[in-house]
Order: sequence, then C-alpha cells, then structure tokens
Amino acid sequence: MILPEIERIPLVIVPGANNSGPNHWQTFWEAAHPDCRRTEPASFDVFDLEDWVRALDAAIARCATPPALAAHSGGCLATLEWAAREGAPGRVAAILLVAPPDPTAPSFPPDAGSFRDVVASPLGVPSAVVASTNDPYAAVDYAARVSEISGASLHVIGALGHINADSALGEWPAGQRILADLISSART
Repeated sequence: MILPEIERIPLVIVPGANNSGPNHWQTFWEAAHPDCRRTEPASFDVFDLEDWVRALDAAIARCATPPALAAHSGGCLATLEWAAREGAPGRVAAILLVAPPDPTAPSFPPDAGSFRDVVASPLGVPSAVVASTNDPYAAVDYAARVSEISGASLHVIGALGHINADSALGEWPAGQRILADLISSART
C-alpha cells in the first residue's frame, strides 16, 4: 500500500546498483503506485553516470506532470548530477535521497569512477536526505553535508545499514511519510 499523498502524482524510482531487487522498499513502492516509472539505464551493474543521468531524464520526461523522485544509493548520485545539470524546479515536485554513498569513502566501488566527481548543489524543490547510523557506504556526516548543500531536510533513522533490502523495511511506511510530507509541502 502506498500513501494517498504519494499516489496523487507520478513517482520515479531511481535505484542504485543491481536495480534494487524484489525485497527492496523501492520495488514495493513501484508495485503499489499506479503511475510509477523506474529508471532504465543500459545496465545497473555498470556504473556509467552519463547513462544513468540520461535514463533519469527520460523517465521524468515520460511523466505527464512533475513527479516525485525516490532515489537510493548510486541513484542518489545520479539524481544530484541530473539536478545540477537540468535544474529540478518545474521538472520534479520533490526529491527523496536515501542512503547517498560517499564517493570519497574507501568503501565506494572502484568501478564507479564516473560517479566520484558528483557533488551536491541546491535542489530548489522540497527534498530530504535519509541516512542510517551504520551505513557502510556513507557516514552520517556525509549525508548531513549533502543535506546542507542541497537544501534538503536530514532524517537520521537509526542503525538500518544501507537502507536496502537487507534492512527488511518492506513497504517502509516511515519513508513513505517523509516523501508524502515533501509532496504536501510542494503543493503549498
């Protein structure tokens, strides 16, 4: 089940590596949302920033009205890059960035070199960064910097790892509430 506030506008799912499998909260949201699109780069296993940004832009363009974006992990970096290039205002209603990985961290995948230079910039739309206290790919300090630079609210949700399928969140109602609040603030 998806919250009614989210259901009222298109939703674009922006996965990270491996396309957020069947037990990932993004997949549950996609299945429950009547007007949802998932980005479709050539490969979720090949970290090609240009490809991922083009795929995000194409998914947004297929929406009849500005969508909300729900990004996870590497998808957050693709979203930040897209927003810096294209400008989010007028194109999207809200942006949720969940577990953005720190490209300078030792745990960052060595084959994701094209993502290493992504930096946050002001998003200009209601947005939130969600972080876990024990994310192996980013410290809370990094999420806080992304939040501050992008103008997004910061939500530290405890020790939930990388906030992925391994976190066993299912439909993740708390995450839906964060996104619903962003969508509501976009309408005011």
